[in-house]
This record gives sequence, C-alpha cells and structure tokens, in this order.
Amino acid sequence: MRIFSVLTLAACLFASAAAWADPVPADKLAYVGSWHGKDMQLSLSKEGKVKYKRNQPGKQLDLSLDLLGFNGNNFDIGVEILGSASMRSTFVVSKPPQREGGKWKMTVDGIELTRDE
Repeated sequence: MRIFSVLTLAACLFASAAAWADPVPADKLAYVGSWHGKDMQLSLSKEGKVKYKRNQPGKQLDLSLDLLGFNGNNFDIGVEILGSASMRSTFVVSKPPQREGGKWKMTVDGIELTRDE
C-alpha cells in the first residue's frame, strides 16, 4: 500500500508540474513554432511547451519540457516541482528570430535554425 501511495504522489507532482509552464510573452512570439537545423530540432508552443531533439556523436537527446522563462534573448526550459526548479537548462540565442530571404531564422546554441512554415 505504501508503494502505491508514493507512486500516486509522484504522478500528481509530475502532472501538476506540467501545468506550470510559462506561456510565451507577447514580445517573444517570434520564437513560437517548429525550428530545424543541422542535427537539431526545436519546437516551442505559445503555451510554453518545448520539444527538443539533438543528434550528436555518441549522444542523442529527445526532450519535452516546459518553458521556464526568457532572460533577454535566451530562454530556460526544465521541470519545476513545488515551485522550485529541479531541472533547468538555458538555450543561448546568439541571433534572435528574424526574417531572412523570406524565411524565419535564429541561432541557438551555435546552430542556425530555420522555422518550418
């Protein structure tokens, strides 16, 4: 019975943590969409859900996390449990979203990304 209670509590914490994603602020809506570049895919919804895939030699990442907020052009993703970040990662945006030659582009963690239209 105790194991069931612990599993139930853990499920509730993760379910409630998912509801804590920060929505994308109005001045950052250009970040919203599905982006792709060399060995990297990034998707950000206006509700603050982030999907990230990256293939590097020897390691592959496939994550679905919450947007925790913006700091300048950079943004943080992770999981918050009970109001404190238990896991956080910053995406460094050296070139924020802008239109180039009819396509939206930005540079994240050194990778140039193009937004799917």
